[in-house]
Amino acid sequence: MSCLSFLTYVLMMFFLFIVPAASSKGDHRVPSKHVALFVFGDSVFDPGNNQFRNIPNDSKANFWPYGETFFHFPTGRYTDGRILPDFLSICLKIPLWKPYLAPGKHYLLHGANFASGGAAVLPEYSYEGPASFSEQLSYFEDVAGLLKKQIGDEEAKKMLTEAVYLSSIGGIDLLASEVYINGTQAQRQELVNMVIGNITLGIKKIYAVGGRKFAFQNVGPLGCMPAVRQEALQEGFNSSDACYEELLNLATLHNDALAKANKELETQLPGFKYLIYDYYNFLLDRMKNPAEYGFKEGFIGCCGNGTFRGSGCGVKPYELCSEPSEYVWFDGGHPTEHAYAQLAKLVWKGGPKATKPFNMKQLFELD
Repeated sequence: MSCLSFLTYVLMMFFLFIVPAASSKGDHRVPSKHVALFVFGDSVFDPGNNQFRNIPNDSKANFWPYGETFFHFPTGRYTDGRILPDFLSICLKIPLWKPYLAPGKHYLLHGANFASGGAAVLPEYSYEGPASFSEQLSYFEDVAGLLKKQIGDEEAKKMLTEAVYLSSIGGIDLLASEVYINGTQAQRQELVNMVIGNITLGIKKIYAVGGRKFAFQNVGPLGCMPAVRQEALQEGFNSSDACYEELLNLATLHNDALAKANKELETQLPGFKYLIYDYYNFLLDRMKNPAEYGFKEGFIGCCGNGTFRGSGCGVKPYELCSEPSEYVWFDGGHPTEHAYAQLAKLVWKGGPKATKPFNMKQLFELD
């Protein structure tokens, strides 16, 4: 890296991670219009937390070409630029996300992003390195305690009650289990029940601290990801055009169970409100009909190696497309910034086909 490139990198890191946090010095006033958002999840929502974990370098997305489109340097986000929570922060008029685990001060009145690439829900799939869902919940409890010290119990309770809690979690558990390959339908349902059961316990922990408004992105079309299709092809899956149906079915089971669990929670927990964003179908539709959404390619990644560029993005040798915005997928498992921008609009103000029973804007405005 040249001296000039290094200086540019340092300055960009300063403005992205340091400047937004500097306003927290000596100023703990709650904004006049509350906009706090707390984010939990895996690599789809990770703003760079894995950079600060003891995890292999190739699992951190902190190398080129990640970040090439918007930041022009890698930030730890698993795409070419901004991720969906970044676009929501723009709607909320708050800074782009600083990783919660990044050193330095954090302006916690806007919320925090705890998501970690590779994060799982179940302990048996929570391998050492990523911050599991359970660990992310512990971080949130620490933040809640810190807020009480900073702004007092009453203001902290008000803030935590009015905040929205956004999550995208569970996909790693489904991908890590071999149940979808060799398991019976009953075994698949058992796996889904365990994952949803642990997510439900997490929701109840947040609720106990004060959370009342929850937003869920359901699991995407896992069987259609370039990485999955490429691995399946290598193992003798006989069609280069089809998705891996067993994994699609498992994702559908999960999403149905997530919807059912939230309806039950609504009857059990007073004041509990939620939305579920249909990431599965709206991403899949862009894959199958890319031209309708301004893309040229729906099934092959922009960056990587292999038949579908499904692995090895940034790890030589690899191929890189010239225009990421023409692709739905940036690498083997993560959409491009262009795709995230479209999906974020649906989360923020989409109709009931995209997000129900509320969209994110409506959820924020609920008393």
